[in-house]
Amino acid sequence: MIGAESSAAAIRQAYQFLFPFRGRNKNRRARCDYTQHDRLLRIFFRFYLVLLGGFALITCLAHLLVASVVQDIDNRYAQRFMRGTFVLIEAELYRHERKNWPQVIEALNEKFAYRLRLVERARLPDEVQARMNGDSIIVSRAHDEMYHALPGDDMVLALGPFAPAYGPELALGIPLRLHTHLSIWVVFGVAFALALFIWVRPVFRDLEALRQTAHALGEGRLEARTPSVRNQIFAPLTDSLNSMADRIQHLIATQKELTSAMSHELRTPIARLRFAGEMACNAHSEEERRRLSEMMKNDLDELEHLIDTSLTYARLERNTLELYPETVNLMRWLMEEAKKLRPLLSGKTLRFDLRELAPEQTVMLDTQHMARALGNLVRNAARYARQHIEISAGIKNQMVFIHVDDDGIGIPEEKRKTIFSAFSRLNRACDRATDGYGLGLAITCRILTLHHGHASAKTSPLGGARFSLEWPVDGVKK
Repeated sequence: MIGAESSAAAIRQAYQFLFPFRGRNKNRRARCDYTQHDRLLRIFFRFYLVLLGGFALITCLAHLLVASVVQDIDNRYAQRFMRGTFVLIEAELYRHERKNWPQVIEALNEKFAYRLRLVERARLPDEVQARMNGDSIIVSRAHDEMYHALPGDDMVLALGPFAPAYGPELALGIPLRLHTHLSIWVVFGVAFALALFIWVRPVFRDLEALRQTAHALGEGRLEARTPSVRNQIFAPLTDSLNSMADRIQHLIATQKELTSAMSHELRTPIARLRFAGEMACNAHSEEERRRLSEMMKNDLDELEHLIDTSLTYARLERNTLELYPETVNLMRWLMEEAKKLRPLLSGKTLRFDLRELAPEQTVMLDTQHMARALGNLVRNAARYARQHIEISAGIKNQMVFIHVDDDGIGIPEEKRKTIFSAFSRLNRACDRATDGYGLGLAITCRILTLHHGHASAKTSPLGGARFSLEWPVDGVKK
C-alpha cells in the first residue's frame, strides 16, 4: 500500500511538473513561479513525450498497415520457400514405419534451428483446421508456425515457432526479438532526446528573451529590446517586437513632447484672454469694449488654430491619416495652389520657375495633404522673406521636387534638421509675432514621409532659405 501511494505521488508530481496549469484551481498559473531551468526541462519533456509518442504511434500504425497489406504476399512466399523442406521431411518419415515417426522427428529436431513435431489434426487450432485443405501448407502468424497435412494420415507436420524464444537465444530472460526491439527503441529514444534537447535549448533561449522583453515592455520599461536570436524562425517576431517597442517609445515621447509644448503654448492666449476679460469688465466706452472683444476673438481663433494644428500633427505621428492619392497635372496643380496662397504673402512677390517641368507632366499625390505641406512652406517663406518668394518644380530620376526659396535670414546649417521637429523655432519672438507654433514644418515632414519622400532645408540662391519637397512620381499607391 505504501509503495502504491509513493508511486501515485510521484506520478502526480511528474504530471504537475509537465502540466502545471491544468487542474481545478484557475489561480495556479499565478502561483507557479518556475526558474528558467524548470521551464526548459518542462518544455523539453513535453516536446519529447509528444513527438516520441507520436512517432511510436505512427510507426505501429504503419507496421500494422504494411503487415495487413503484405501478409498474403509473405504467406505465399513462405509456402514456396518451405515446400521443399516439408517434402524432404515427409519423405524421411515415409521411409520408416509409422510407429517410429516420433523417433525420426526427435532425430530431425537436432538438425533444425526450429522445432518439428507431429500433431493430430483434431488438436490443431480451429482457425488452422478450417484452412487445412489436402496437402497445402498453412501459415499461422498467430502461433508463428507452419502446418502440412501428411497424405492419407490424420497426423499433421508442424514446424515452428520460428522466432527464437527459448534456449541460449534468450537475453536477460527476454526473447531475442523483443530484446532487440527494446534495445533499438532505447537507443533511438536517447538519440532523439539528445537531438531534441540540442534543438530545444536555443529555441527556449530565444523564447525566454522574447518573454522577458515583452514582460519589460508591459512594466513600462520601453527601452527594452530583444537581442539577436539564434534561431532564424524567431527573427521576424523579434524584428516586429523591437519595431513595435520603437514605435511605442516614439509615440509616447511624441505625446509627452506634444503635451508639454501644448501646455506652454496655451498659456499666452489664455493669459491674454483673462487680461482682456478683466479689462472688458472695467471698460467705460463701447469702443473700448469692441476692441477688447475683437482681441478675445483673435485669441480664441489662435487657440482653435493651435488645437487643430496639434491634432493634425498627432494624427500624422500615429499614422492614422489615410491618404487618397490621385494622378494630377503638376504644373496646373501648382498654379491653382498659388492662387489660394497669394493672400498669405503680405505684399511680397511670388515667382515661378517651371522650366524643368513639362506642361503635361503628371504625378501621384494626395492633393489635400500635399497642398497643406506646400502651404506651410509658403507661409514660412512669407514670414521670413524680405520681398521675394520663388517656387520651382521638376522631375529628376523619377523623383518629383518642389523648391520654395526666399530672400530672408536663412537657416543656420546646424539647425536644418531640427527645424522639422515639433515646436522647433529659429526665433521665438518672431514666430509669436507671426502666429507660428513650430508645427508647420513638422507636419510637412510627416506628409512627405507618408508619400514615401522627404523634406529638407538648404541655402537658397536668393540668399535666404530653400525648403524642398521630394517624393517618387508614382510612389504613392491607391
